[in-house]
Amino acid sequence: PGCCLLQILSYLGACDRLLKQGYEEGQVEEAMEMFQYSEKKAAEFLRLLAQFNDMGFQQNEIKEVLLLCGNQREKALEELVMK
Repeated sequence: PGCCLLQILSYLGACDRLLKQGYEEGQVEEAMEMFQYSEKKAAEFLRLLAQFNDMGFQQNEIKEVLLLCGNQREKALEELVMK
């Protein structure tokens, strides 16, 4: 039981840190699930999602491309531009 509690606290701490960076709760939870609760990968995904969103790309396309490219910014940008 202690192990599960630690995982939950770790997850909540990661979500809290990401929320404090200004990301929306729904996006934070989705990113954490997509990257199997890796805060580092979720944070990079959210950062790139926001960047590409600011460039005018559609959010659903951005998510798809970032997942396919494993959060590799240059590769993802190429894919988005080609769409």
